[in-house]
Formats: sequence, C-alpha cells, structure tokens
Amino acid sequence: MTAISLARQVGQALKARQWRAVTAESCTGGGVSAAITEIAGSSGWFDCAFVTYSNEAKQDMLGVRAETLTEYGAVSEPVVKEMAQGALIHSRGQISVAISGIAGPDGGTPDKPVGTVCFAWADTTGWLLLETCCFRGDRQSVREQAVARALQGILDRLNQMQ
Repeated sequence: MTAISLARQVGQALKARQWRAVTAESCTGGGVSAAITEIAGSSGWFDCAFVTYSNEAKQDMLGVRAETLTEYGAVSEPVVKEMAQGALIHSRGQISVAISGIAGPDGGTPDKPVGTVCFAWADTTGWLLLETCCFRGDRQSVREQAVARALQGILDRLNQMQ
C-alpha cells in the first residue's frame, strides 16, 4: 500500500475519533508529514511535524535527554520513545509517531546496519509501542518503507480503539 493511501486511511480514522496526529521525524526528513499533507483536508486531523535530524534538535524541540542519546544513540528505542512523548507534550496532537534510523548508504555498524529504523507510537491515553525494523534497499527505499510503517502503526492503533 502506498504512503498516500495509508495517509488517507489514517486521516479518516483520526477524523472519526476527532484526534490530531503529530510526527517527530529524523531519517525520514518529514516524509510522514509530507504524505499526510498530500491529503486535502488534513489540517483537520494533523497538528504538526518536528523534523529533528540532529541530536541537538531532538533535545531542544522534543526534550530528548542528553543522557539517553549518549547511552543508547540516536537510533534506538529509548530515544524514539522520548521523541514520541515529547511530540505530544509540545503539540496539540493526541497521537504521535517518532522515527530515527540509518537510511544509508553510510553510517551503519555491525549492531545497527544500514536500514535499521526505530519507531515509537504514543497517544494521550498513555499507550506506547516501540519497534525496530531492518529494511532493505537503497536510501530512498529505506525511507519510503519507514514512512509506510509509521503510517501503518498509527492506523493500527486507531483501528484497535474502535
């Protein structure tokens, strides 16, 4: 399923719940929010996007703790957890997704190879889900897969709540 068709479904589910989404993106560089804002009327169910590529931006804009970044690295579940929670705190959204990964072609390590992407989804009920995926392909492919997974995670949560 394409990111746009997923975004359309996310929008319908958010609208039905009268919720707004917020994104906190690193390796996707705003790709999730771009897919969302392709949909006409998304201003009714999308609040804002934080594109926090640097560690400093993650700290300044989302409240990610320096200690978390030092201990686990930017591409980690503890960091995306703090990103997702910070996005909710610093927005008017009720559900968030945070993404940090290594899209390549460089930057991978044996522990975190190129294609490693960490996700966190959170909402204002206190629900939180963490996931790490290892996508295959070039930089563009990894980023596209990450955008689709981020949207699917939001949709899954909203569908669970019905």
